Amino acid sequence: MKVSEINSMTLAEYLRLDSLELSRTEKMELTALLKAAKAYVKSYTGLTESAIDEHEDFVVVVYILVQDMYDNRVLYVERNNLNKVVETILGMHSINLL
Repeated sequence: MKVSEINSMTLAEYLRLDSLELSRTEKMELTALLKAAKAYVKSYTGLTESAIDEHEDFVVVVYILVQDMYDNRVLYVERNNLNKVVETILGMHSINLL
């Protein structure tokens, strides 16, 4: 699976939400969280959208970031509370190490 293949329905399944009963607002929220997670991955690593698609381990990162933002109802990631798995995977692929 690629990051570009993740959508609100796959996120709903991962979060164990009933994807058939999602309201329009919930779908919009999941879409916003997905955009925020992708932006965070791109910003952290310095990679482009097409470059993050080349690494399947970013799918796990996006799922974890979305779950954290969904559970805590925030649209940003606190860098000092970053999940160690996420930090490790992002660090392995970072090209902007300055």
